[in-house]
Amino acid sequence: MASRILGPPAPNAGEAVSRDADGRVTLRAFRLAEPLTVDGVLDDPVYDQIPAADGFLQQEPNEGAPASEDTRVWVLYDAENLYIAAEMEEEHPEQLMAREMRRDHMSIGWNDSFQIVLDTFYDRRNGFLFHTNALGALYDAQVTDERNTNSDWNTVWWVKTRIVDDGWTMEVRIPFRSLRYAAGGPQLWGINFQRNIKHKNEKVFFTATPQAYNREALIRLSNAATLVGLEAPPGSRRMELKPYAIGSQANAPLRDINDEWSGDVGADFKFGVTEGLTADVTWNTDFAQVEDDETQVNLSRFSLFYPEKREFFLEGQGVFDFGGRQTRAFGGQGPSDAPIPFFSRSIGISGGSAVPILGGARLHGRSGAYTMGLMNIQTGTVAGLDVESTNFSAFRVKRDLFARSNIGVIATHRNISADGSGSNSLYGVDGNFAPTDNIRVNTFYMATSEAGVETGHQAASYMGQFRYDTDLIDVSAERLYLGEDFNPGMGFVRRRDFTKNGGSLTFAPRPRGIDRIRQFEFKLDANQYDRPDGEMETREYNFEGRAIFESSDRLVVTHTVTEEHLLDGFDLSSEVGVPAGSYRFARSGLRFWLGTHRAVSGYVRYEFGDFFGGTRREVSYWGRAEVNRRFSMEPNISLNWIDVPGGEVQAQVSRLRATYTVSPRSFVGALVQYNSAAQLMSANVRFRWEYSPGSDLFVVFSTNRDGDDGLSGLTDRALVVKFTRLFRF
Repeated sequence: MASRILGPPAPNAGEAVSRDADGRVTLRAFRLAEPLTVDGVLDDPVYDQIPAADGFLQQEPNEGAPASEDTRVWVLYDAENLYIAAEMEEEHPEQLMAREMRRDHMSIGWNDSFQIVLDTFYDRRNGFLFHTNALGALYDAQVTDERNTNSDWNTVWWVKTRIVDDGWTMEVRIPFRSLRYAAGGPQLWGINFQRNIKHKNEKVFFTATPQAYNREALIRLSNAATLVGLEAPPGSRRMELKPYAIGSQANAPLRDINDEWSGDVGADFKFGVTEGLTADVTWNTDFAQVEDDETQVNLSRFSLFYPEKREFFLEGQGVFDFGGRQTRAFGGQGPSDAPIPFFSRSIGISGGSAVPILGGARLHGRSGAYTMGLMNIQTGTVAGLDVESTNFSAFRVKRDLFARSNIGVIATHRNISADGSGSNSLYGVDGNFAPTDNIRVNTFYMATSEAGVETGHQAASYMGQFRYDTDLIDVSAERLYLGEDFNPGMGFVRRRDFTKNGGSLTFAPRPRGIDRIRQFEFKLDANQYDRPDGEMETREYNFEGRAIFESSDRLVVTHTVTEEHLLDGFDLSSEVGVPAGSYRFARSGLRFWLGTHRAVSGYVRYEFGDFFGGTRREVSYWGRAEVNRRFSMEPNISLNWIDVPGGEVQAQVSRLRATYTVSPRSFVGALVQYNSAAQLMSANVRFRWEYSPGSDLFVVFSTNRDGDDGLSGLTDRALVVKFTRLFRF
């Protein structure tokens, strides 16, 4: 096993950590004679008997410098659990920021927080992430290929924290059965830690971490330390049964449903086929507890994207990521033109309405150098919807290459296409290569097949993408083709029938003579979309200048020039459209972000300029106001004023999310939305209580109204109570 260590030799007996001249680290786990009491108080005798590991280094603001505050960690284990404890000193404990307790919420990282990543197969690319803050919040996620983080993955674990006179402390307990790893016995894992010291806008890591890794630094598992000394119980094969019972009352006047009561039961069953492969079986699947989608206004001719939120489809979702692209979202970089071959929202949803999932099975995980996923789902029919019972199948396998690269294939099939015309299939191959820490090359080829459509070039899509990324310079180039007849029946396509050539250049200096500014970013990108006949359809140039302040506030200035040659017009509303023709217009914008260290944070944006022969102005605000540690509000409003030759359009989206957190495992949340374009107002109120790890009680009330004022008519209203119970064997 010593020959497999990618770093310095294991620490000497009685020592916790060893480091080499290249900055690599090896950490020792210590076995306990008896279970540790997890209460957040580091008063157990073991903390005096076993040495801690320290030596954390800054990523921000001063790469490679020692952390300004000391952090000490212990990695311990017994026959059933892995324990990780940390002591985080703080010279000014009154400045500790801890305001978020909601499970899996992104703002946990906006507090003083501590993160753990575990590479349990020591493949240096996949792992499990655990995150908490000084209030003991819970955030867990799956990491795939060092780039995709699925925060909707949940497992069973415990954390307790304490705020003390000189900082805060933490103890975590993770059952081995909550993880997957190689066969039992002596283990070799990857491990890393990140601490955020919020009032200093400082990020520190257990290993030396370049600033170029930016927000992806912790999931760069090739940069993690090596964990030795750990012995796990035989196999991580586990069995879990999670039945549910649900009762609901529904009102839908347009469908003659009035105070209709119903109830149902179902279950999910999970078991480990091998140490790395897990099988899931679902029967009569229900998603009544899922929060409503956030409403959007479409002011383009392209499809809108809504992320997956349903639990069954979320675990192992990264297995189906293809061509370097995330299926969960657009990676925070805005809409992507690359098609998604497998998008789980194509299953069980039709025209925005739920379609019952009668049952299904899934196999996913790792076997040696291979990552694989296999899924088969059968859906039913719904009265009033023109949807036939359909079978959905998807297959994905990837083979690791070298240190951080892979190649793979994907195939999907549905026996009845969305329009009911016959079956639909897709086949694809992709390669994702990272020859150095700063270079990535992503490529794919896909083709679809369906009744009455000729296969060949017009039914295919391919992409080649290059990126060189450092802290100072980021250069990218892309060529993407999507044929007129390419139609992934289980996927998502935003824009159809084009060839795209584009690239970007970012220059991001860190000025040493301006005390309040940490970094400037200047970005220029250009993209051209051509039709199949070679004629240009769209050309766009975009400039963005950004100032990042030491406080984490940000000021952004943008300017975009667009050329459009439309063969077909499109609608902006039911009464106003944009006709076919040639257009050239420019838009400018200004955004200011208030840093997340503030009790009131968020951003204000103003954009103005020409728009398809007319003008468009947009004012938007997204914010977060923390009333106290338990109660927060997140208002969001976007106002658009459009004046084109065809008429005027005013589009408004308003959203208010309010949350009261009872504990890290219980909250009440409300989401109220208004969309003037759709003339729709909706409200969704959810109570969730994770009364035992993995077991939940949900109470959900939702209502939708439509009309000119968004309130005139009741579309539907429902009250749902759902109870789940997790049994582990």
